[in-house]
Amino acid sequence: MQDERLPLTSHLEELRWRLIKCVAAVAVGFCLSYGFAGDIFHFLVKPFNAVKPAGSQLIFTSLPEAFVTNLKIAFFAGLALSLPVIFYQLWRFISPGLYERERRYVLPFVLVSTFFFLAGAAFAFYFVFPVAFKFFLEVAGGNAVAMLTLKDYLDLVVQLLVAFGVTFELPVIMYFLAKMGVVNYRMLAGSRKYALLVIVIVAAVLTPPDVVSQILLSIPLLALYELSIWATYLIEKKRKAEQAAANADAE
Repeated sequence: MQDERLPLTSHLEELRWRLIKCVAAVAVGFCLSYGFAGDIFHFLVKPFNAVKPAGSQLIFTSLPEAFVTNLKIAFFAGLALSLPVIFYQLWRFISPGLYERERRYVLPFVLVSTFFFLAGAAFAFYFVFPVAFKFFLEVAGGNAVAMLTLKDYLDLVVQLLVAFGVTFELPVIMYFLAKMGVVNYRMLAGSRKYALLVIVIVAAVLTPPDVVSQILLSIPLLALYELSIWATYLIEKKRKAEQAAANADAE
């Protein structure tokens, strides 16, 4: 009975150590980032400062709020710095269930996953924030002045950065699923209408409850889904060519 439970306990033990390593990486990133929390926040408020009307500003309504904001900034910056470690630990945890030829993709997986997450966050920061913030501020017209708290602004910024970062992982996920033979070109191409519905739902869940943010997330998600279809097509084409070459050598 104990032998039967051993694989499960081994997996749980491995998962525990993987999580500990991820937490340790985030802690190191937090320590490195805390000294630059003020500079990071100054960078994060640039989109707001670029479109804010006269008189609008960020405020804090309690004495600890600025300190807690710096802690949050350091934490999320540390999380961003530790992404390669997190993706590496994720791959190491799932790699025992993969074929030997699939395990060699660890370095591409870590690098590409990190790149796409940061690309999604950059897209949100440089393209979505200016449009969304300008829309939000112009809705009130001249009838009100925006006085945002540090907490509310940071929560909104982090929510959007994480939402775009996570959703930009779609091509990476589809690529490796196609490599493993879980999905194929025809399956993805034939599921466009269902994918559109899922994308709209995901955008509604991950973004604040406004139409602008949902649209700004849905559009790149649709583009990424189409990119995933073409990537899957190229993978299948390459696989067929390799199979044809192998059959020719066998003959």
